[in-house]
Amino acid sequence: MIRRYKNTKTTGLRFAVALGLTLASGVSSTVLAQTMDAALARAYSGNPTLNAQRASVRATNENVPQALSGYRPRITASADIGASITDANVPGVNANSVTRLAPRGGGVQIDQNIFDGGKTRSSVSQAESQVLGARATLQNTEQNVLLDAATSYMNVLRDTAILTLNRNNVEVLEEQLRQTRDRFQVGEVTRTDVAQAEARLSQAQSQAILAESNLKTSIARYRQNVGAEPRQLAPGRPVENLLPKSLPAALNTALSGHPAIIASLHGVDAAELQVKVTEADLYPVLGVRGAVQQRYDSTIFGDNRTSASVVGTLTIPIYEGGQVYSRTRQAKETAGQRRIEVDTQRDTVRAAVVSAWGAHDAAKAQITAAQAQVQAAETALAGVREEAKVGQRTTLDVLNAQQELVIARSTLVTAQRDRVVASYAVLSAIGRLSATTLRLKAEVYDARKHYDQVKGLLWGTQTPDGR
Repeated sequence: MIRRYKNTKTTGLRFAVALGLTLASGVSSTVLAQTMDAALARAYSGNPTLNAQRASVRATNENVPQALSGYRPRITASADIGASITDANVPGVNANSVTRLAPRGGGVQIDQNIFDGGKTRSSVSQAESQVLGARATLQNTEQNVLLDAATSYMNVLRDTAILTLNRNNVEVLEEQLRQTRDRFQVGEVTRTDVAQAEARLSQAQSQAILAESNLKTSIARYRQNVGAEPRQLAPGRPVENLLPKSLPAALNTALSGHPAIIASLHGVDAAELQVKVTEADLYPVLGVRGAVQQRYDSTIFGDNRTSASVVGTLTIPIYEGGQVYSRTRQAKETAGQRRIEVDTQRDTVRAAVVSAWGAHDAAKAQITAAQAQVQAAETALAGVREEAKVGQRTTLDVLNAQQELVIARSTLVTAQRDRVVASYAVLSAIGRLSATTLRLKAEVYDARKHYDQVKGLLWGTQTPDGR
């Protein structure tokens, strides 16, 4: 009598396909599940790449007070002390004169810029453009970090589900092999059927090992991007409610406000201002210098002299060997390069939007097709098993039907993962993937705070955070 195959894993497989999975790491079910938002909030707060970019913005902020220093006076103090001995022998006088002095003194000098050809003004504007560009770059880095974290999160869910499917497939094929061997013992099948079942089991075991390796890799990426080991992950959800309604609307949003494009535009401003900064070296420089000095024992013992002066200075460059002219031409070429890079960045953003939008649409369509594929494969497997009981199907037919069902379920899992990741990719491509947009429960980093703290600082080496 042919034994009826017992499918004890149907409920577990449906649960795996839904991506509501507990990682295969022995975690207790009493542990609260970690959500996508929580993982993204952790990445936003602690990702090293993002924190490094924030530090870069703070460093760029210091360009503004450095440029503003051109409006402020330069004050220097100097002091000196020494010893001198003069041995005088005057002809006709039968005596030597030896004078020992300790000349010393100190002074203060103040230099104030009056006109520098607009160099300081252009330098300040350039520094401000660099700050705005750095902020836009930070926003783009934030997008990349959040997208990487979301992708890692979904990869762990996907690979956990696929590992579960493959382990279940191994159990099913082990039972299939046991039944085939029993039937071989009673002469219902041949040695060929047993060999086919053994080969398919070995293949399933190999696939399970590969799936476990892929999961370990995804867990490592998750740790890198999020900053913690994944324990028990809740199902991921797409962010389709935050996306534009159409591809043209998505393109308009991206091309008008993507951080990468904005950073490139500020790069153009900074490069054009660099031309003015360089050209200023060709203009006269007008300033005022004030000095006060106190000298002792300069010529004779007890000599005490105080001097003070206020002098207007005018420096007119005549010829610098052609260096300034060359640097000016170089700055103009660099500005032209930055303008071209803006067009390149627009093309890159446009391509990213179209690609992400297409991937998102494809993922939604693949889910529908994969769901139908799974249903059809389940029906086909049940039918093949029933037909095999009456001799109308071979063992190989049953094995093939089982394999097709595993493939269909894996395809559905992958399509569900792709839909979530693609929705985040679209949000990133249009420049709107941020902690604020996602309403993450994390303290939002305000780049303007540090800028306001350092812009007007006149002295001090400590940073606002105490370093």
